Amino acid sequence: MNRNILLKDLKVKDYKETWDYQSKLLQEIVDVKIENRRKNISKITDNYFLFVEHPHVYTLGKSGDLSNLLLSEKQMAEKGATFYKINRGGDITYHGPGQIVGYPILDLENFFTDIHKYLRLLEESIILTIAEYGLKGERSEGETGVWLDVDTPFARKICAMGIRSSRWVTMHGFALNVNTNLGYFDNIIPCGIRGKAVASMEAELGKKLDQEEVKLKILKHFKNLFEVDAFLN
Repeated sequence: MNRNILLKDLKVKDYKETWDYQSKLLQEIVDVKIENRRKNISKITDNYFLFVEHPHVYTLGKSGDLSNLLLSEKQMAEKGATFYKINRGGDITYHGPGQIVGYPILDLENFFTDIHKYLRLLEESIILTIAEYGLKGERSEGETGVWLDVDTPFARKICAMGIRSSRWVTMHGFALNVNTNLGYFDNIIPCGIRGKAVASMEAELGKKLDQEEVKLKILKHFKNLFEVDAFLN
């Protein structure tokens, strides 16, 4: 088993370009797994972790409802935003500046073959990260992601998640609102959930955060939870 992960920070990158890149990496891993089974060999499979910040974009998951997008094409263009219907789980969400997006592309056969566990550990890595800033992240039953004040009328999501897997290889991932302009969420029904708000670390703490520092904390907790041997550049 290969428990090393190749770390790539793509900085600011177009959503579609990043989606295509994820798909390419996933397919390369799947191809190795298919070859291993066909030839009865055991070539190692790579794992990746991509950090990225996207320009303004709305994405709709495969089970999502387009009516949860409250903008016309013209209005989106006026806001400088794009839209994609994509192949992850979940409904609609927003990505944009000030948000840390993480895409782990892992062969789970290198770690564990349990999608439910994978999602819970992804959530836990964010819960432990924001706890270092004094924020109490929680899970909301039946709703993937990380929330604040979940059992109150003021429940709000601070980190959205949605994944896809093929032959135990994952893609897509999480989007943590750090210094995000939350106004862009007003144009959708986030994750298709009515009556619940969205949060950012900046809004909660009343100050801008160092996103590079937040990334390092995410990696620290991810490494411990997934028992990663090393992140390689």
